[in-house]
Amino acid sequence: MIYFEKTKEQEQEQREVAVETSRLHEIILYNDDVNTFDHVINTLIEVCEHTPEQAEQCSLIAHYKGKCSVKRGSYDELEPKCIRLHAAGLSAEIV
Repeated sequence: MIYFEKTKEQEQEQREVAVETSRLHEIILYNDDVNTFDHVINTLIEVCEHTPEQAEQCSLIAHYKGKCSVKRGSYDELEPKCIRLHAAGLSAEIV
């Protein structure tokens, strides 16, 4: 059998790929002038599994600062949640 040793470049590339694939993303909720606080809070509780207190704080942060990170995770985990937020009429994106 022949064994090949990895070069330093190959090891670095493998580490970079591992970091990129495990990178966490987040859903950013944006403020709008359409949805009520109650609707935003109830949607965050349902979709993002927030407690009522978390959902209220996120809705207030989005209202006063223009945006708020409402959920972190892998892209695959967040995509269906973001789609549900959009379906509920909220403005959000995954970053």
